[in-house]
Amino acid sequence: MRTVGIEEELLVVSSDTMRPLPVGDRVVADARAWPDQFEPEFKKEQVELGSAPSTSIAAIGDEVHRLRTEMSAAARRHGADVVAIASSPFKVRPTISDGARYAEMTQKFGLLARQQLTCGQHVHVSVASPEEGVAVLDRIRPWLAVLTAISGNSPFWHGELTGYASYRSIMWGLWPTAGPTETFGDLDGYRRAMDERLASGAAMDVGMMYFDARLSSHYPTVEIRVPDVCTDIADALLIAALARGLVDTAAAEWRDGRDPAPVSVGLLRAAAWRAARWGMADDLVDVVATTAVPAHRQLAALVDHIAPALAANGDTARVETAVRRLRRTGTGATFQLRSYAQRSDLADVVRDAAARTVGGSSDA
Repeated sequence: MRTVGIEEELLVVSSDTMRPLPVGDRVVADARAWPDQFEPEFKKEQVELGSAPSTSIAAIGDEVHRLRTEMSAAARRHGADVVAIASSPFKVRPTISDGARYAEMTQKFGLLARQQLTCGQHVHVSVASPEEGVAVLDRIRPWLAVLTAISGNSPFWHGELTGYASYRSIMWGLWPTAGPTETFGDLDGYRRAMDERLASGAAMDVGMMYFDARLSSHYPTVEIRVPDVCTDIADALLIAALARGLVDTAAAEWRDGRDPAPVSVGLLRAAAWRAARWGMADDLVDVVATTAVPAHRQLAALVDHIAPALAANGDTARVETAVRRLRRTGTGATFQLRSYAQRSDLADVVRDAAARTVGGSSDA
């Protein structure tokens, strides 16, 4: 059974005003008295946590809950809260974290780098070899927009109601290496694509290869990067289980000699935009059939596509329960909009999400 790990970027906000607060570096330094699974991020208004790899989705949920709780306790000692939302509802001028690399990124990429304050969820799924990893990347492309739709958790940006479920996806897509990729064919093709982007100056190093999915430069994993960070851990675990099922299924197709679906980058970008715009509240794009379909029908098609892998991993019941919950309650963006509808107060949005970040259950 493949191992899975989750990385989460969390927003750091003032406990009083709920506005972003640039103390993430201090929060991480304090939290590191606990297990070394906390990292500073590009901006001081955010922090990152990472679960250890595990074959058990339930165990990952327990660990993420513990790590969020420990990070929250550290934040409170600095007058702050941590919030699992993918963008700040309030207008903010983000603060660049210390370090030569971040300074160089800001100098080279200008306003694009200065304005970025987004929080994503990255899912690492183990692969047997880089060759298998590239084969997986080529075969999971048609389904990644569904993960974006499930995770949509950033309807506000700089005090504006954007009309998007995942505006983080739109802002993140401004990076020149971000978004869907062509099929690579093999490991040499993957390395060639990396070299081309480095030679162009679109990235300073391999860490800035912001593909929707990539080979990790640190672990023997495929890293899926499209989701917003999820407020409710149950949603994060649904995405983790689906991601592992996708990797299992793609690897099996490769071993069986089945070619990747010939889907253009342009159509994948269109599908990603539609997922970001409406999340699960409208149609998504079936990129193989080249048609729009109701979002929950496309999610059901994904579950059917990976059903044997879900069964083999013992994830079927969890996924089915989580999908029913998602249909009933909506995405993180839905919760944010409901909070805002009560009093048109952005602080209510952040406060509610902060409470659910540490108080929610990992059960679907």
